[in-house]
Parts: sequence; structure tokens; C-alpha cells
Amino acid sequence: MANQMWINLPVSDLEKSKAFFAQIGFSLSAGPGNISDNACLVIGDENVGVMLFPESTFKKFTGKEIANTAKGTEVLFTIGADSREEVDEMVNKVVKAGGRIYGKPHDQGWMYGAGFADLDGHLWNVLYMDMDKMTTG
Repeated sequence: MANQMWINLPVSDLEKSKAFFAQIGFSLSAGPGNISDNACLVIGDENVGVMLFPESTFKKFTGKEIANTAKGTEVLFTIGADSREEVDEMVNKVVKAGGRIYGKPHDQGWMYGAGFADLDGHLWNVLYMDMDKMTTG
């Protein structure tokens, strides 16, 4: 059965994207996936990785054009935070690293989150969920 997941993401400038994600707190995998034409970001406990590929390499894999993130959204990535403060910290890091906030931090009772776009316009959410306050039904 599947025990790991790699999300493949096209980027226009691999080195700038690596720097952006490092600035907002993601780490690069020390293992396979970090060579001259790609990088692997580690998410959480290393069971999920985000592979960054130059657009030309990504096009070879898919045989299709890259989605225009200025006109539409193909996917929305959501990452978990351990606290509200961690959400706010991520938002501040994103702005300093050159990303764009599309959803300012907001409180939904048991959930607190924000949304940002990376350098290539891919959308991300960062959420803190207080499961003790979550209502069912």
C-alpha cells in the first residue's frame, strides 16, 4: 500500500523557489530528489514531499501545458500549524520572502488560518485546528 506521497509542482525558477520555501520554514530532503533540475521539500514527518521541477521538466512528465495560475487554480495545498502564532509567523515569513497573501489570517472558532501564493502563484493554506473546540454536525 502507499506509504509516501510526492506532489510534483512546476516552478519558473528552481533556485528562487528553493530560497522562498527555505525562508518560510520548509526544509529540503537530504535524500533523493535534490539534484540540479529538481528539489524535494519535506512536509511534516517526511511522508509527504513536494517536488519542485522546472516548468520544462514538468511539461515532459505530463505532456501538457502548465496551468496559468494568474487565471485559474488547479490545486490548493493546505498545511497544518501547531498554533495560531505559527499561522501568523508563516504569513509574515511569506511576505518577507516575496509571496503574496490572498487570505488574511482569520478565526473561524475552532480553526484559524490564512492563504498565500508562492512565487509561481500556486495557492497554499496554513491552518491551525483546535480539535477541542470543533463542533460535530
